Amino acid sequence: MSGISVLLILVGLGLLYFGAEWLVRGSAGLALRLGLTPLVVGLTVVAYGTSMPELVVSVKAAWQGSGDIAVGNVVGSNICNIGVILGLACLIQPLQVKLQLLRHDVPLMVGITALVIGLLWDQHLSRLEGSLLVLGIIAYTVHLLRAARRETEPAVTEEFQAVDTHRRTGLGRQVAFILGGLLLLFLGGQSLLAGAVQLARGLGVSEAVIGLTVVALGTSFPELAATVVAAGRKEGDIALGNIIGSNLFNLLNILGTAALVQPLDCRGISRLDFAMMLALAVLLLPLMRSGLRLQRWEGGLLLVLYGSYVAWLWPK
Repeated sequence: MSGISVLLILVGLGLLYFGAEWLVRGSAGLALRLGLTPLVVGLTVVAYGTSMPELVVSVKAAWQGSGDIAVGNVVGSNICNIGVILGLACLIQPLQVKLQLLRHDVPLMVGITALVIGLLWDQHLSRLEGSLLVLGIIAYTVHLLRAARRETEPAVTEEFQAVDTHRRTGLGRQVAFILGGLLLLFLGGQSLLAGAVQLARGLGVSEAVIGLTVVALGTSFPELAATVVAAGRKEGDIALGNIIGSNLFNLLNILGTAALVQPLDCRGISRLDFAMMLALAVLLLPLMRSGLRLQRWEGGLLLVLYGSYVAWLWPK
């Protein structure tokens, strides 16, 4: 049974990865064809498209009544994004920190994290609370687009040059990428959830633990790829922005949408899990403030903290 479970998880992860890639490629090209600027496409279609695996898995888990997986996926992904992905990125290349991130974006992420923990403190998220979170992601997106107008055109063109090439793809192929991506995301979500639930039962561990570790790590693959590549190219703004934006999207849109589909009960997610998510977010502030640079040793510290958390979490 465990072999089949692992196979289902691996197949699901592969389908989710390529589904997100196809959806971003097709929708970015179509948006550019319709006249949207590369910056708007990058801030919306591309940024949110990489979080589609988490959205699909959490919404499907909520629909099936697996609140522990739905919430654990978000909490675990946010912990993984900082502890593993940002830690690896710093080991590859120390990341320069812009004051914009330190003064606005990271404090906002810390505040939203604390707010969501407050809503989840009773281990339940209602539809009303979910609707407030969805309104939050709408407000955040509007804020991003307004702030983007202050960016200089050369910087915008360079940062989203890769996205702009999708416009050359034919319309039929763009639509095919979108439809194919959505199909792969649906099938990947089904496969990953089925495998994760089977694995939890086979190993005798809770769905919450599987959601916080296996599912969370798996659905974070797009962020891992984007952040590591950006760090290797010494594009610290993109690497850091991807992590912070993804964490905000996870908390506001994914949890909010999942709760609208079905109120979430997450009795298996402990307050220590919430505390770990908040602690890593808060830790970024002093780390980033020291010299406005995230050093390799700081990346190593983040990885050690994540490893210690998983070692405590996973049953012996």
